[in-house]
Amino acid sequence: MPVPDVMFCAQQIHVPPELPDIMKQFTKAAIRTQPRDVLQWSYGYFYALSRGEPLPVKERVEIPVATQKNDTGLTPGLLKILHKQLSEKKIVDIPELQRKWKNLCLPVQQLHNLLRLDSFADGVEWMKFFALACSALGGSLLSSMKHACEILTNDPQGAAARIPYDTFAFLYTYLAGLDEEITEEAVESYLKALKEQVSRKEYMVGIADFSIAKKV
Repeated sequence: MPVPDVMFCAQQIHVPPELPDIMKQFTKAAIRTQPRDVLQWSYGYFYALSRGEPLPVKERVEIPVATQKNDTGLTPGLLKILHKQLSEKKIVDIPELQRKWKNLCLPVQQLHNLLRLDSFADGVEWMKFFALACSALGGSLLSSMKHACEILTNDPQGAAARIPYDTFAFLYTYLAGLDEEITEEAVESYLKALKEQVSRKEYMVGIADFSIAKKV
């Protein structure tokens, strides 16, 4: 027997009082993030909201770095979202990384290409993957490190973009180790010069510091 049509009046429809603010914040987040696939991103947004997880939202509207040369999809703003969502776990399951990546509407093939650069069979060591993602944004080792500093720093936008020396040294050593043309001696020499440069600054490395160290 078919269900009869039911006419609801405005008084019969209960609207939760928090819904208008939720939709307002959602709309502002969508404008700031400008996802390629609004439906997929919306799923990720409300999934994260329901679980109390960091939302897939950019801090500000950005001009994608990818548009400068070719469209790779990944941008510093999107990588910063992934870092907020996944960095606390240290080791990330590949299915979870794939889900977060997909919810940001990023190309699946790009993720596969990054994962092939190291052995992540037992899970993804997040900071190593983060370094690889920075290398996808930068055309050189120092450019990759510049992106890393700008994403990881707690400094305000446009400031020195400082990060702890130990974090910088780990990322730099890892990426340099993937380049057959860079010797271990060269890496050690560079990091030694850098450490001497920042020794008076509580071991915080800024973009200007590692640019100077490169010339030493």
